Amino acid sequence: MKKLLFAAAFFSAAFFIGCKSGNNGNPTEVLQAFFDAMAKKDMSAVKDLCTPESQSMISMMEMAMKDTSSKETEKYDKSKVEFGTAVINGDNAKVPVKDKTTGETTNFPLKKINGKWKVAFDKSSMMEMGMDKMKEHGNDMNGMTDSLNKAMDEMKHMNTDSMMDEVKKGMDSLKSNP
Repeated sequence: MKKLLFAAAFFSAAFFIGCKSGNNGNPTEVLQAFFDAMAKKDMSAVKDLCTPESQSMISMMEMAMKDTSSKETEKYDKSKVEFGTAVINGDNAKVPVKDKTTGETTNFPLKKINGKWKVAFDKSSMMEMGMDKMKEHGNDMNGMTDSLNKAMDEMKHMNTDSMMDEVKKGMDSLKSNP
């Protein structure tokens, strides 16, 4: 169940990501640069726009994106989303991004690090985004949020490197067994 929820949070967050590199003084501009870099599959720029804690998750995405069709980048087309105004609280910000097709809005977290805004695309942030989406759709499932919070705490201590090795093995297995 934990793996399913993690995968759902990962792919729902990945669906809305993208940007333009450069200006790290405005959270909305940083997120837009992130969308641009994702659309171009410029993972070097994506990594530069993300928090240090996000690097292992971005590396996993990079592996996954190598095996996707060119249509995969359409998800990050900024013409299909609408960026809202950042809500800044100290060194944290959330930028609402609305999918023009579905009308769904997702709040993307950013953190200020050394004076620059960075997209928070780590396990904890993605789980939080997934839980917010579940609550928004009334899917708290009788207190399941507490269980998800515990799972999220456990994931903070998870060895992401070994998890990436398992993902790579799974992807290699899929390639060899069409």
